[in-house]
Amino acid sequence: MQIKNVRKAGRVTACALSAALMFSGMNMDVLAKEASGLPSAGIDYFLSSNATSVKNLKDEEETQETVPVADEETDSEEETDGEEKASVSPTAMASATATATATAAAAIASPVKELLPEKEDKVIEETVEASTTKSLNQMERELETKREEKTFRSLVIAKVNDYVNVRSMPSEEGEILGKLYDKSVGEFISEEDGWYEIESGSVTGYVKAEYCVTGEDAVDLAKKVGTRIATVTTTTLKVREEPGLDAVVLGLIPIDDQLLVTEELDEWVKVNIEEGDGYISKDYVTLSTEFVKAESKAEEEARLAKEAAERKAAQEAAARAERERKAKSSSSSSGQEAPAPVYVTGGGSELGQSVANYACQFVGNPYVYGGTSLTNGADCSGFVMSVYKNFGVSLPHSSAADRSVGAAVNGLENAQPGDIVCYSGHVGIYVGNGQIVHASTSKTGIIVSNANYRSVLSVRRIF
Repeated sequence: MQIKNVRKAGRVTACALSAALMFSGMNMDVLAKEASGLPSAGIDYFLSSNATSVKNLKDEEETQETVPVADEETDSEEETDGEEKASVSPTAMASATATATATAAAAIASPVKELLPEKEDKVIEETVEASTTKSLNQMERELETKREEKTFRSLVIAKVNDYVNVRSMPSEEGEILGKLYDKSVGEFISEEDGWYEIESGSVTGYVKAEYCVTGEDAVDLAKKVGTRIATVTTTTLKVREEPGLDAVVLGLIPIDDQLLVTEELDEWVKVNIEEGDGYISKDYVTLSTEFVKAESKAEEEARLAKEAAERKAAQEAAARAERERKAKSSSSSSGQEAPAPVYVTGGGSELGQSVANYACQFVGNPYVYGGTSLTNGADCSGFVMSVYKNFGVSLPHSSAADRSVGAAVNGLENAQPGDIVCYSGHVGIYVGNGQIVHASTSKTGIIVSNANYRSVLSVRRIF
């Protein structure tokens, strides 16, 4: 009777286990059917290393069909040798059932690497590696590059000798609203009868399409005519000789200063500073592309009036400073100060020449990062600031900010003594004869150099 009960319990357990396995198979079947409804194209996704694909589930189902079922073997043995199986307790049978179920579950949860063919396994490994080795900053920069190129396609860029008029209507009869200078840009709005409707700065109007480019042609041109700028976002940025944290430090750049980018790498950008070409990490700068925009008639008139007023005020302040200096000089003993070296060759305003001559007397004094002393040491913008302070003009202690002071001068060829010459992360004062005086580096101090020794970003005139 006891043997009979054991056999009955064994059959019940076997049936329960078979039902469990059958249910697992049904679940996999349902999953496979549901997965077959997924779209086959139009969606990009990554499969992580511990994920299970629809194909994996189907492969596992086929694998399960070939695995021997322990409970069925036990049933067969019980029919041939009942006495031997009588010693097997229901507890042991339940344990065997649990073990078989766990084995089946382990097979289902086995790693993707063991179930996929070699080729698919390799693809997944490469995908996982690519997604884990890219930093968040890298992915953000890649997205920003794509967004920027998309923006470039919507630009309208002037290709003319001087400028093209922006008119109120798509006709030469339209009122002139402003000017779009050569290599200047506007945003495309529409096209009508050979005219582009654009928005540029504060101007919205029409320009002749034959004098401009847009679409795919604008992408490459935008990269050529735009000025790629890296703006420092940390207190003091180290510029290194090579793209690596172990490389020698070439120079230091303060926060908010702007550097001209000459080359872009994955994690670093090559920039031009006074000490030479170096590399900075992209993690400590923001990259942008600067373009010249259209200028409206009202803006042009306001700009000219403002520049004239500022020039007049600066001249008056300089005249006062000059009178005070002469009065102080006449009251002191003669011969105590050596005359300042003169590098100017004429041209420009008298006050501009006075600025240049005054600046040149400090040649040979030291360069000090962050300094503003003309005698004990100054950096490039500190030197320019302190020179102009002597003439009653207040300037910012920033080479980037100096790019917007005073009035714009069209090119180095039109520079006059006293003009401020701006470079990537550097600034100096034009003294005439194609030369500038500037606080160069800690090795050279304040020196006179050829003004075109580096690429000039802008020239600004105070007097």
